[in-house]
Amino acid sequence: MTKRVLVPIDRSEQAEAAAAFAVENFPDATVVLFHVINPAEAGYSAQASVPSFSEEWYEEKQAEASDRFDELAAIAREGGVKSVERVVEVGRPTKAIVEYADEHDIDQIVMGSHGRSGMSRILLGSVAEIVVRRATVPVTVVR
Repeated sequence: MTKRVLVPIDRSEQAEAAAAFAVENFPDATVVLFHVINPAEAGYSAQASVPSFSEEWYEEKQAEASDRFDELAAIAREGGVKSVERVVEVGRPTKAIVEYADEHDIDQIVMGSHGRSGMSRILLGSVAEIVVRRATVPVTVVR
C-alpha cells in the first residue's frame, strides 16, 4: 500500500524543509502538497463583520500557491517521488488540514514549524501545535 503524506505549505522556509523531509523519508509515498487560503488575511467587511475578499485577492493567492507548488513539486521529483498531488482549500488552516487528512486517506502529516516561543506563541497560537493535538494520524513537525 502506498502511503499518502500531507504536506501543508505556505511561503516559509519551514514549509520547504517539511517538503524535503517528506521526500527523503517517504520516497514511495504520494506527496499531497496542501495550501490553505485563509480569508481572514484579506480583512473584514465593516458592515457584515465577516471576512471579505476580492476576486483579485483570491486569484493572487491562488497564483502564489501554484508557484509554490511548482517549486516544491520540483524538489519532490528530484528526490524520486513519483506521485505529487496539489490541493488548495479556503478556510482556517488548522481546521482545513485536519479535515482533509481525515477525509482523504492521509497516513501522515509532515509540516513546518515557525518556531515561535514565549509570548508570540501564547498570543498567536501555532498551526502545527493545533494540528498535532487534533489530527487522527501521525504528525511530524519539521523545524
